[in-house]
Amino acid sequence: MKKIIIIIVILAAISLGWYFLSPLFINKTADLDNITNFNECVEAGNAIMESYPQQCRIAGGKIFIEDIGNEIEKADLIKLYQPRPNQKITSPFVISGEARGIWFFEGDFPIFLVDWDGRIIGRGIAQAQGDWMTENFVPFKTIIEFEKPVYKNNGWLILKKNDPSDFPEHADALEIPIIFGD
Repeated sequence: MKKIIIIIVILAAISLGWYFLSPLFINKTADLDNITNFNECVEAGNAIMESYPQQCRIAGGKIFIEDIGNEIEKADLIKLYQPRPNQKITSPFVISGEARGIWFFEGDFPIFLVDWDGRIIGRGIAQAQGDWMTENFVPFKTIIEFEKPVYKNNGWLILKKNDPSDFPEHADALEIPIIFGD
């Protein structure tokens, strides 16, 4: 008789647990179908792996990778210390880093801030903070002011190699995504 009572209590506990907890699992599964990118994956509370770029994994093993622009591909030419990819910026903001001397012409290079649609909303000139006539890395810095876009809060920061020849084969740029803060 004791065994029957124990079995009934266990079954009742399982049934109550399923009744109260199943909506959490069912909604979570339905939400997984709506996740299409890294930001949505993070906002849904999924696990973020410690990697660079960051990766977010949802149930079923699907992985979304954070968009950091072309920072890794350009790491041997230019390094951006601030802002970092996907960082919130407000106006004015400081841009600093270091670039190889070949990135500069006459000690500077242009920087553009564009909104989600590619419209230029800010620009500046990065100034070398040392002797730029070298193949080594040279620190740079500038400040850019802009008006926050009304429609969307994301855009791109573009650091262009300064090349007076205008030959396409010499053109280069570091492009990172940013977020406009309040």
